[in-house]
Amino acid sequence: MNFDTNKEKGNSGLGMAIAYFTTKGYTVSIPLNDTQDYDLVIEKCNKLYTVQVKATGCKTKYNVYQVALKSCGGTKGKEYKTVVNTNVDYIFILDAEQKMYLIPRIEIVNKSTINLGKRMETYRVNI
Repeated sequence: MNFDTNKEKGNSGLGMAIAYFTTKGYTVSIPLNDTQDYDLVIEKCNKLYTVQVKATGCKTKYNVYQVALKSCGGTKGKEYKTVVNTNVDYIFILDAEQKMYLIPRIEIVNKSTINLGKRMETYRVNI
């Protein structure tokens, strides 16, 4: 999967997340704006969960996909949010090889990046 732009990368991640949760029997809701920490709300058996969606095509020098966990912006590119400081329930990650991961936010301790190596295989999911 080629991510030519950040917008394409984000749209691919969101689309695959919706497909994944829908095939697993969840009702998927999309927020009306992007001021919240989550990208999706999923519901199953009358329980609601929030999900932040990430996608990556970036690899480390060891050929392992790496995901940015912090958001930066403004004129100085200052960090304004990192996943570990949010109240989301799950992080859904799509890599450029279409591998998907569903990681409980409480399992993430790094602030800036995580590598999708052997340790993260536990969280790998499929449609």
